[in-house]
Amino acid sequence: MSARKSAEPSPESIARSNRQRLAAQEGAQAMLDAEKQAVDLRKNMARLRQLREAREAADATLQASLPAPTPTKRKRKPPQ
Repeated sequence: MSARKSAEPSPESIARSNRQRLAAQEGAQAMLDAEKQAVDLRKNMARLRQLREAREAADATLQASLPAPTPTKRKRKPPQ
């Protein structure tokens, strides 16, 4: 039986723990970046919605201020 009871961790375990630590840090940073992008996207969508609604309201007031179009009479085709 070779039971290893060394107080010092092996180089492999040190490397593994370093990789795990780096992966956890990068994952946390990726989550923060994704949240920031989502917030920015929602802000942009809200800005564009306000612009669209303002344009639609201006178009509606313009259409309301114009006189109603007069209906045209249908022309009959001349007999051949």
